[in-house]
Amino acid sequence: MSESWWREVEAILEQNSLLKHPFYQAWTQGRLTRDDLAHYARQYYHQESRFPRYVSAVHSNCPELKVRQMLLENLSHEESGPDNHPELWLRFAEAVGASRESVLSARIHPKTAECVAVFEEKTREANWQAGLAALYAYEAQQPAVARTKIEGLRKSYGLDSKDALGFFEAHQTLDVWHSKVERDVLLDQVREDPELKHAVKAAVSDACGALNALLDGVCEARGLCATA
Repeated sequence: MSESWWREVEAILEQNSLLKHPFYQAWTQGRLTRDDLAHYARQYYHQESRFPRYVSAVHSNCPELKVRQMLLENLSHEESGPDNHPELWLRFAEAVGASRESVLSARIHPKTAECVAVFEEKTREANWQAGLAALYAYEAQQPAVARTKIEGLRKSYGLDSKDALGFFEAHQTLDVWHSKVERDVLLDQVREDPELKHAVKAAVSDACGALNALLDGVCEARGLCATA
């Protein structure tokens, strides 16, 4: 199994790493206010609350039983029980000062809406491998992003409660497995098909761009981009 083309996928992820974004760099450096974090929590909930539906859309389009089983387990992690991931995010939001009601009623920023639209489009394509690649573009980055966020919340913002850290602790571990399985499936499915390779790389690039655009919108709304 050749993985040379996959190095191009990893290069796209590296070039568009969320950890390079000014907002996350400001987070790490302790230069955000609680109001900045609260605004981010409100906007990001639009994406996080929809993520289970992105997974569900790829599951629905996929004809491969074993892949659907993997996606079903992923979906279960997202939505099952009282500690489902949208709920964990709401607890984080409350920990940084955003009331649950303000998160649920927050007006979506145009660049947040752009992110949502890209993920909805990619995960609903008939080409389910492209949808899986979009999920991978998000989940492959989450362990490192979550670890960095936890460190920043503890060190710079004095937040160490389970409610503040729970969402990131879950993604720091679960997304290691999620992204590994997604990678293995994509490598197995695409093989030597040049059209699928192109679709996968395009989906990863588009998903990375959408996630960065969401953060651009947060920066713009808070007046952070010029200084972050």
